[in-house]
Amino acid sequence: MSVSVVIVDDHDVIRVGVRESLDDSIEVLGEARDVESAVAEILDLRPDVVILDVHLPGGTGGGALDVLSQIRGRVDGTRTLALSVSDSAEDVVSVIRAGARGYVTKSISGPDLSDAVRRVAGGDAVFSPRLAGFVLDAFGAAGGEVAVEDDELDQLTAREQEVMRLIARGYTYREVGDKLFISIKTVETHVGKVLHKLQLSNRHELAHWAAQRRIV
Repeated sequence: MSVSVVIVDDHDVIRVGVRESLDDSIEVLGEARDVESAVAEILDLRPDVVILDVHLPGGTGGGALDVLSQIRGRVDGTRTLALSVSDSAEDVVSVIRAGARGYVTKSISGPDLSDAVRRVAGGDAVFSPRLAGFVLDAFGAAGGEVAVEDDELDQLTAREQEVMRLIARGYTYREVGDKLFISIKTVETHVGKVLHKLQLSNRHELAHWAAQRRIV
């Protein structure tokens, strides 16, 4: 069975490498190098699977989170496999929460990547071995609360999620602004929106909320 894909990565050499490493059962419909072109290609070509780099330029700075939020509900049957150099728990969990069906690192072999694409297309959840534990810790331990957590997180934009995580870790508004290259006033605006959407009163309640859900 042939599986169609769109490859999204901001490095030309990576896209070429991915394309050449896929076996003959995978049909590459198109490629993209940033958030805007990725969303356009996905909506136009409607592949079975998007092979999506986690850290992309463009959008609001959320990378893969921006792509996933913009295609959610707009393409039926398209699933996403994250492909990244990062193996951090934060990246894995945030991308899976945003809707990706799998997450593998760029050290994966060509045959294993082709197999992962086919499995994701078939509805399986696929992870590099070490990364599966992060997902089990974040979702398995939460039991029946996962759906509620997803609904609450879905209210937040990719940028609001970034700000929320940094604030919950104890960063000051100035430190958050420096990390995300935005003004303190913009940080304050994002925090206000996050608190309103989550129905919280202050940053201390926000830190407690995030800690309970293991997203910091």
